[in-house]
Amino acid sequence: MKLAQLLERLEYEIIQGSCETEIETLVYDSRKVKAGSVFVCISGAVSDGHVYIRQAAEKGAAAVVVEKEIEVPKGLTVIRVEDSRYALALMSAAYFGYPAEKLKIIGITGTKGKTTTTYMVRSILEGVGHKVGLIGTIEAIIGEKTIPASNTTPESYTIQDYFAQMAEAGCDSVVMEVSSQGLMLHRTAGIPFEIGIFTNLGEDHIGPNEHKDFEDYKRCKGLLFKQCRIGIANVDDPWYEDVFRGAVCTTETFGFSEEADLRAVCVEHVSRPGYLGVKYHVSGLMDFDVEIDIPGEFSVYNSLTAIAVCRHFDVPVQSIQRALKVAKVKGRIEMVPVSDAFTLMIDYAHNAMSLESLLHTLRDYQPERIVTVFGCGGNRSKTRRYEMGETAGRLSDFTIITSDNPRFEEPQAIIDDIIVGMKKTDGDYIAICDRKEAIKYAIANGHEGDVIILAGKGHETYQEIKGVKYDMDERVLIQEVLKELRENGLETCMLK
Repeated sequence: MKLAQLLERLEYEIIQGSCETEIETLVYDSRKVKAGSVFVCISGAVSDGHVYIRQAAEKGAAAVVVEKEIEVPKGLTVIRVEDSRYALALMSAAYFGYPAEKLKIIGITGTKGKTTTTYMVRSILEGVGHKVGLIGTIEAIIGEKTIPASNTTPESYTIQDYFAQMAEAGCDSVVMEVSSQGLMLHRTAGIPFEIGIFTNLGEDHIGPNEHKDFEDYKRCKGLLFKQCRIGIANVDDPWYEDVFRGAVCTTETFGFSEEADLRAVCVEHVSRPGYLGVKYHVSGLMDFDVEIDIPGEFSVYNSLTAIAVCRHFDVPVQSIQRALKVAKVKGRIEMVPVSDAFTLMIDYAHNAMSLESLLHTLRDYQPERIVTVFGCGGNRSKTRRYEMGETAGRLSDFTIITSDNPRFEEPQAIIDDIIVGMKKTDGDYIAICDRKEAIKYAIANGHEGDVIILAGKGHETYQEIKGVKYDMDERVLIQEVLKELRENGLETCMLK
């Protein structure tokens, strides 16, 4: 493959060498450079690829792509672009033969609801014979293969690699989570989205390592609707018009509002022993009843989003109803059978907006108490900690503050920040730094009729401490706790 083929959709300047240079591999990590590679120099938050140009040349790189003026070895083809991340995205698409053009790509952006909605869409479409790839927070699914995720939206090269594998595996469509970070860093640049979805917007992901302010967060969310054919938006969200300002797609809406093109009406909570769900009627562009085995208003929004998408695939109503009834997502209001007396669930709620939504939802089912177990991640905005502490204090009957992913911070320091927010309320709480011990305390002290939420970890099966990810799956911790409590003769909670 000639370098010119990889650059065909880019504006660029030849600083040195020739575009007729033969290229064997495309890389953006200098450690993966080998003879014949073109090395794209990314200016990252931690390291700058431009620093490694000489090292890449010594390994046999045939060409480098840069965005800065920099001294380079002679004999190396040098291409200069305005933005090397953007260049990587378009070059990756070319390198893999533009696989997205062989697929219908559905992109979902928003502060919450992305993960659950992707699985709902996939469940519905696969139920009527489509073969659907998935890229998201939990994993990528390619045919029968699953790949654990490290980012909600992977680097552009990885996305295009996945698309190529999906096309090879016979997929006809892909549903993917599109994060604001992914949009900001051009990971999704050049992807011809068939449908883009906006779920909602809250003040999250704002900080030194993420978005500089809320305006930037909104702007980045809106980028999706400048590269999709159809945009589907939650009309009830107060920031909907801001996000869609400048959109170039055909727009449809969903929600509870009379203004929505696809509306949810006659919503009812469904509660039975060991079961929390919701049912409603779909009106507007479609007309039928739905029941979902996941509680709450946000479940209505998620399922309504999935319906709005699948309408464009001409999915029969009965297939939508059947698929939504069985759609489940690991770590999203995941019920764990523990006791005949109370309900225990795991959920990924890891910011104030998602926690508030979850707690309001559970309050509607009139539990005896809501007990919330949560912590906050290290090396992230302190504002999130204050807000989550205040939210838990206002809306829980009892809170157990513990550790999440402390990363390079001291767990107790994070807990102290959460307590600052907690003390703005009258909420009762206890701090137990060890997460397993916090879970044990919650289960051992559960009352009949309680709903206990383990919030923040969700699908994650690790705890990140000082750069190392240690195995820690809350489902495993729960089973260990139950065994220990039984061994200690605890029977008052009728443990299963």
